Amino acid sequence: MLDSTSISTLILLSAASLLLLIVMLHPSSLLRWLQRKRYQYEVTYSLYMLTPTEKFIFNSILFLLLSLLIIAASLYLPEHVLIITKRILYYFSGDEQTLSKAVASAGASAKRRAAEVFASSS
Repeated sequence: MLDSTSISTLILLSAASLLLLIVMLHPSSLLRWLQRKRYQYEVTYSLYMLTPTEKFIFNSILFLLLSLLIIAASLYLPEHVLIITKRILYYFSGDEQTLSKAVASAGASAKRRAAEVFASSS
């Protein structure tokens, strides 16, 4: 029986091989498309006026900010959505058990996250 890690690895490998096959069959059309996207990016943000060093600094800062946003969303968004869902459930049902379970779950996840942060900083 395949677990979720094996399935996701299989999907990623098949997508990569499909992309490689497309590049091998139509290299000029893909290359033209990538060049067009790069041109649109440079024209949209006026990067064509900058020196190569300024372009590198701008692109580095943009990459850093986007990376931080993606990491923060992947780490904190699922837990935040879960907390909001539990609060909505409480607002609709008004059940005290639902509230106590949500508070206990939030407390446990906060303790776990604090322990992970403390362990990674040590």
